[in-house]
Amino acid sequence: MNEHLPYATKTVLLSGRDSNQKRQELKNAFNHTWQLYESLFSLINNESGYYLKAEPLRHPLIFYFGHTATFYINKLKLGKYINKRVNSHFESMFAIGVDEMSWDDLDDSHYNWPSVAEVKAYRDEVCSLVNNVIDNMPLDLPITAQCPAWIILMGIEHERIHLETSSVIIRQLPLASITPHPDWPACQDSGPSPDNCFLSVTGGNVMLGKEADAETYGWDNEYGKQSFQVEPFKAAKYLVSNEEYLEFVNDDGYRQHRYWSEEGQAWLAYTQALMPRFWRYHNNRYFQRNLTEEIPLPLNWPVEVNQLEAKAFCNWKAEQIQRSIRLPTEAEWHILRQSITSDSPHWHEPPGNIELSYFASSCPVDRFQSEGLCDIVGNVWQWTETCIDGFPGFAVHPLYDDFSTPTFDGKHTLIKGGSWISTGNESTRTSRYAFRRHFYQHAGFRYIESKQSPDSMASLNVYETDELISQYLEFHYGDEYFSVPNFCINGVQQCLREIQLTHHTKALDIGCSVGRASFELAKIFDHVDGIDFSARFIQQAYSLTEQGEKRYTIKTEGDLVEFKSVTLEELGYQSLCDKIHFSQGDACNLKPQFTHYDLIYASNLIDRLNDPKQFLSTIHQRINEGGYLVITSPYTWLESYTDKDKWLGGIKINGENFTTLDGLTETLIPHFELVAVKELPFVIRETKRKFQHSLSEMTIWRKRDRPTYQ
Repeated sequence: MNEHLPYATKTVLLSGRDSNQKRQELKNAFNHTWQLYESLFSLINNESGYYLKAEPLRHPLIFYFGHTATFYINKLKLGKYINKRVNSHFESMFAIGVDEMSWDDLDDSHYNWPSVAEVKAYRDEVCSLVNNVIDNMPLDLPITAQCPAWIILMGIEHERIHLETSSVIIRQLPLASITPHPDWPACQDSGPSPDNCFLSVTGGNVMLGKEADAETYGWDNEYGKQSFQVEPFKAAKYLVSNEEYLEFVNDDGYRQHRYWSEEGQAWLAYTQALMPRFWRYHNNRYFQRNLTEEIPLPLNWPVEVNQLEAKAFCNWKAEQIQRSIRLPTEAEWHILRQSITSDSPHWHEPPGNIELSYFASSCPVDRFQSEGLCDIVGNVWQWTETCIDGFPGFAVHPLYDDFSTPTFDGKHTLIKGGSWISTGNESTRTSRYAFRRHFYQHAGFRYIESKQSPDSMASLNVYETDELISQYLEFHYGDEYFSVPNFCINGVQQCLREIQLTHHTKALDIGCSVGRASFELAKIFDHVDGIDFSARFIQQAYSLTEQGEKRYTIKTEGDLVEFKSVTLEELGYQSLCDKIHFSQGDACNLKPQFTHYDLIYASNLIDRLNDPKQFLSTIHQRINEGGYLVITSPYTWLESYTDKDKWLGGIKINGENFTTLDGLTETLIPHFELVAVKELPFVIRETKRKFQHSLSEMTIWRKRDRPTYQ
């Protein structure tokens, strides 16, 4: 690829003796990963290719071109390692990616994307800034999660993830938008596939989880410890090849519903798929779309499918040979991985088609062998039976609290082993990445024969232990303290007493946190959208609707905790779930479909927005005439959330006090009339003997039939 490729593909060791040398290693890894990422995007030969929605469940590529740069700024700003933003508009627009809650929940938004040149100029500014941060930050060894260097590593590994996911999207662009480049060479070797066969594998006890003092960077879901007992099983020697999968296709496997799960059948009905995503069929021949070209179907390369297709093939195979065939679990994959004793970044030569060390594509399934099995790592990711969850001891990093927790929903399945473009942390033994079962990566699968139930090797986090999340679950769903009524229930009740609704069709709970007010609104409205910027908060609400129960721990004193549980049945909400849709979103950048509301409820939100005036000056467009906007806030303005020049109030103007209510009135009065102002107390429990007692001001605004002009 280029002479500096090792810096771009291998993760940096956290240990060392010379901080100056480590600083240079970090700079090399940052800059070469940055350059590699831009090299991938340089394959796109026209601006329009950046704006095509090649993958319906992802943004156009222009988003991802800006996203990895924005990530550095947002994390460095959040950690207070920089004081100023580079471009606050970009850093809002490019902040949140797309992983829709359902495969058929398409995002038809039309964003006003900037030009490629503007994003490239922004990337150049960010690159310079990050280099300056690396040059001047304190650096002690070993690097720990509390060090600024950890944030740099986080950004590097984050960009490596998007190197891969962006390459999947590029594979779906029209070929006319792509120009091949010698820096991205595909394998030229193809032919008939070898016959697959089973090899016996000794089981045993497997301890999963990354050590807290491990020598390489890890994402939060990798840490913790959990052991599994794996019974002996048999594993296919090769990953399933295109030729082996073609037998399933030719046997009409995509039309035989008995092979497909209920989720798989729904996906088939929606997509009308008859073959894998990257296959093409024309002139009575099959072809395969690779990164920059379309070639005759390479029969001896691994097939690339989603998890639903892999599972259906296993069910078909089981019927064909009358044996217990399924995908391996995470623990069973680790049993196979034990045959490779080395790990990145220490291996001199990668033991598989990984880290861009050989090709910018897959290659034959019999090229890399270890103790009889081929492609234990590399070539394509391998789908498993295991839904991702945190190991006991799991804890989020405070500066990236929603990396993993949104995927702990039973709907994101682990992929293991890495692909040809997996670099850095992705190529290490302990990496754990998961996707929705309908998603496509450069992923295939290996099947095994085992009578052991995969459920016996499933981890489960029973209680939510994150302190902030638990505080908010208790605030929303827990006990009342000091005779102060539940804030969410009281807030909805108080506002409904002051307004006269003529329609009860739709409500929006913006800044819904963990969701209690959304449930209360659903008692009145036919449909409620609950939106919050934090995926971690949204996940709590979403999982409560899905599972009917939420368990969490709250601190009593020191390391002691109290275990708590709430259920929809106890709350009286079990009949309301179908009326509520929870999703992650930015109040200052809402998708166009969130509109036509009879009521918008914005609770304790405005003083946590980057640009509250932007939110307030456009929110009338989403409310029906005669509808209502309800705002509650304690007005605790902080520069860590909102730059002071964007505060709505709590400031002096021309030497006079200017309150937030003044600012609300000034901003909203062209489109709203003020109906009522109320004080709402609330209490947040921190520990058994420590509480926050606050007052939130509720203002209720009715949208005018005709705007007034000041």
